[in-house]
Amino acid sequence: MLTCGMDEVGRGALAGPLVGAAIIFNSQFTIYKLKDSKILTPEKRNKLYKRIIKSGAVVVMGEISARQINSRGMGWANKEIFKRLARKIPADKYIADGNLKLGKKIKSVVKADMKIPEVMAASIIAKVWRDKHMIRLHDEHQIYGWRSNKGYGTKYHIAAIREHGVTKHHRSMFVRTALK
Repeated sequence: MLTCGMDEVGRGALAGPLVGAAIIFNSQFTIYKLKDSKILTPEKRNKLYKRIIKSGAVVVMGEISARQINSRGMGWANKEIFKRLARKIPADKYIADGNLKLGKKIKSVVKADMKIPEVMAASIIAKVWRDKHMIRLHDEHQIYGWRSNKGYGTKYHIAAIREHGVTKHHRSMFVRTALK
């Protein structure tokens, strides 16, 4: 039975896409010490990312842009990322991190990114990919400090928004809330 683990990252950021990953391990997969990406150091995350990619696991990625989040909302984006990933990767069973109603095909499990290896791996892949994406965007928009804050609402990022305004990569609803 093929189990596909799925997770997303960037849900609470002020800028950048919502990124999701879906993973099916191959039968020889033996990476120990997987954890939720949020509690790993960047060095450990990058090391595990490389191991997962080299392991022969089936990995698919998806993203929902800030523009789509601005027009349809984060609730829609959070569900949509998992639906898109499930359409890209055939499996017998789909497990997504969270507490969402995703239909019969995808089971949503609270804290799956802390207890289900496939979901832990998906969280690592999605986090590393999104962080790299935000670093690339930093090169175009250095004043926001995305290299270090990855688009999240740090004091520096919020001050930069107040001084310079927003880019097309910002999430308008999130920014309005952060500026209150």
